[in-house]
Amino acid sequence: MHLANRSLVTTVTAVCSAVVLCAALTGCAPQAEEKTKASGASGASGASGQAGATTEACAPGGLATEVEGKLTVGTDKPAYAPWFSDDEPSNGKGFESAVAYAVAKQLGYGRDAVVWQHVPFNSAFAPGAKKFDFDINQVSISESRKKAVAFSSGYYDVRQAVVALKTSKAAKAKSVADLKDVKLGAQVGTTSLEFINDLMKPDTKPAVYQRNDFAKSALKTGQVDAIVVDLPTAFYITGAEVPEAKVVGQFPNSTDKPEQFGLVLDKESTLTSCVSGAVDALRKDGTLAALEKEWLSDAVDAPVLK
Repeated sequence: MHLANRSLVTTVTAVCSAVVLCAALTGCAPQAEEKTKASGASGASGASGQAGATTEACAPGGLATEVEGKLTVGTDKPAYAPWFSDDEPSNGKGFESAVAYAVAKQLGYGRDAVVWQHVPFNSAFAPGAKKFDFDINQVSISESRKKAVAFSSGYYDVRQAVVALKTSKAAKAKSVADLKDVKLGAQVGTTSLEFINDLMKPDTKPAVYQRNDFAKSALKTGQVDAIVVDLPTAFYITGAEVPEAKVVGQFPNSTDKPEQFGLVLDKESTLTSCVSGAVDALRKDGTLAALEKEWLSDAVDAPVLK
C-alpha cells in the first residue's frame, strides 16, 4: 500500500474509534446542550401558550434566574397599599409583597434570596428584555399585553370600582348610566382606564394620570368627579388617604373570564411554567385566599353598578 494511503487509513481508524468511545460513554457535550434547550422550550406555561415544565426544570432553588441563587422581583415605586406596606416591598407586608414571598418559597427561595427591583408600571409589560425574574404590580392579564410579555396564572381576581368625593354628583350614582356625564380619571396604561373608555364610555374624555397619586390629588381638589381603580385600592383610598371620598360602587366581573392580576415575566422566560405552578399550588392549598383575607379583607360589600 502507498505510504500516503496507509497514513490516511490510520487517521480514519483513529477518528472512528473516538466516535465509538464518545457514543459508548453517552457523555458528549452536544447531548447536554440539547437537554438544556429542551428544558428552556418547556419553561413557559399555558399562560403564555407553551407546554409546562418538568419537575426537574423547576427544582427548588435551582432555576435559571437573572442572578444565580437569587430571585429578582420587580415592582413600581411608590409601592401602594394595600398591596404593599410603608412603600417597602421587602418587608413582607401587604398582599402582593406576601404573595411574592410565598411564590419565592414555593420555588425554593428564602426571603434572603429575594432581591427587589424598581420597575415603573408601564415598563413591566412593555416590549423588550427584562432584568427581573417576575414583576408583581397589579398588572392585569390581557391578550394585548401577552404580545410583549408572558404571564403566570392569575393570583387575584380583580373588580374595578368608582371612588368619588361625598359631595360630588358622582357619589349618588346607582348605575353606569348615572356616570355618563361626570368627569372621570384613571392612571395611564391601566385596565381601569380601559374600563372607562370601553365599557363606561362617558360623555367627557377621561383625565389620564401618570400615577395613582396624581389621580387621587385630582379627585381631592375637584379636578375630576370620580376616579376608577381596583376595589381594594378604592377602599384604601377612602379609608386612609381621602376620607372625604366614598366607594360609589363596584362593577360586576365576567363570570366566564374574570379580570385577573398575573405575575409578569419576559416573553421568552424559561421560568413561566414554574412560576405558574407555584401560583397554582398556592391557590390550591388556600394560601392565596388566606393572604387575601389578611390584607384585603376591607374590600367587601360595595354596591354593584350595572
